[in-house]
Amino acid sequence: MSTENEGNAVPPAPSAPPVPVATPAAAPQGPGPDGHAPTTPLPPVPQDAPTVAGQNPAHPAGPSGPAPEGSWPPPPPPTPSYAAGYGTDPSAGDPSAGGGHGGAGAGGVWGASYQQPAPKPRSGRGGLVAAVLVAALVAGGLGGGLGYTLAKDNDTSGSTTVSASDNGASQVKRAPGTIANVANKALPSTVTIEAESSNGEGGTGTGFVFDTQGHIVTNNHVVADAVDGGKLTATFPDGKKYNAEIVGHAQGYDVAVIKLKNAPSDLKPLALGNSEKVAVGDETIAIGAPFGLSNTVTTGIISAKNRPVASSDGSSGSKASYMSALQTDASINPGNSGGPLLDASGAVIGINSAIQSSSSGGFGSSGQSGSIGLGFAIPINQAKYVAQQLIKTGKPVYAKIGASVSLEDSGNGAKITDQGAGGAAAVESGGPADKAGLKPGDVITKLDDHVIDSGPTLIGEIWTHKPNDKVTITYERGGQEHTVDLTLASRDGDD
Repeated sequence: MSTENEGNAVPPAPSAPPVPVATPAAAPQGPGPDGHAPTTPLPPVPQDAPTVAGQNPAHPAGPSGPAPEGSWPPPPPPTPSYAAGYGTDPSAGDPSAGGGHGGAGAGGVWGASYQQPAPKPRSGRGGLVAAVLVAALVAGGLGGGLGYTLAKDNDTSGSTTVSASDNGASQVKRAPGTIANVANKALPSTVTIEAESSNGEGGTGTGFVFDTQGHIVTNNHVVADAVDGGKLTATFPDGKKYNAEIVGHAQGYDVAVIKLKNAPSDLKPLALGNSEKVAVGDETIAIGAPFGLSNTVTTGIISAKNRPVASSDGSSGSKASYMSALQTDASINPGNSGGPLLDASGAVIGINSAIQSSSSGGFGSSGQSGSIGLGFAIPINQAKYVAQQLIKTGKPVYAKIGASVSLEDSGNGAKITDQGAGGAAAVESGGPADKAGLKPGDVITKLDDHVIDSGPTLIGEIWTHKPNDKVTITYERGGQEHTVDLTLASRDGDD
């Protein structure tokens, strides 16, 4: 589902290039250039760009330069255009493993860059989409009318059909566990979020009820436009709309929590599942507002687990986000960002955040990318921890090992750079990596039982842990393999 490396591209994901899902701009308001709020597509990974493993990369890393985890956030690199969505890019330039932020940058596409939300006043793609829909509906109505008239006028066959009574459908019972039953229970606890910046630009995304106090969980890139003096609203499926405020947001994790103003007393939080117990092949149900079409339900399965994903919105001040994501083929599009990914029982197992998409235009042919069956969600176990921290302190907490690693997608592991960002030491003095004896040039190949094939992968895996967790690091030095245990340190906030 943010590091300081400005000017650097986010390194390509080692396994598959995910693209953050863009958040479409609200149709009524007139979409942005793409017509929808951007969802975070995955950026390409910069060559040789070091990133602080485990740190929250906020900006793209410099073109292949190491980034010490001390400098935060790193300068953002030129990010490739994402599918159409918001997001954050991997820590680049200052990759203090686990604690640094990375940036999106040029290089192999490891995702797509974020689409910038367009000002609401203008009639952009959102208007076009609306127009297309209206035209389709009118044509459909006309065709249906003609078909009925012709059939009626030429009904000389004597054949008779029997129609079900009008109240028949209302009497149909959907058994517990069916998609219809799960959707019926979950929809009332989801909202369509509209974020608007002080200059009138913005987009739409999705969120879900986290507790009875009115807290809503979503993606950081969904509410990013409203962070500095903007406006936020959350609309439930029954049409009730509430103003909201940002409680806290984490660019590196791409998670945010907002709170409804004058929240109703009958809120029903969605049950949270256990993403650790999810298995490939399990059924999934995604709820969101793809291209502004609120309350949309799609289904699929878990296609893969622990998929390394790095994303960025591509803006000059953007920061990177890394996740070890759940991959699903449930249809996820711009606007689905922040919505819940449910299991067959209706429990939340992830937050829909990014998509890998083709370069062709999406719905309404505005150029915004759409689903090709590769969607990525932040595991709920991680998102829950982050959300609780944001509600408690307003700031995220990141685990780190205290070493800068290259963002180059070598496929051989995460190499500790010779120097950190800004000339700082690649291995933080007194940090976990230093205490464990790690040195510049060492190549980390495993974190516990997880294979590490690049710097971004290492960061994503470290961030699935909490500070003070003990992990086992496997690394290579001079052709020899070594194993060492260390305790993760912490870094507070995205700055």
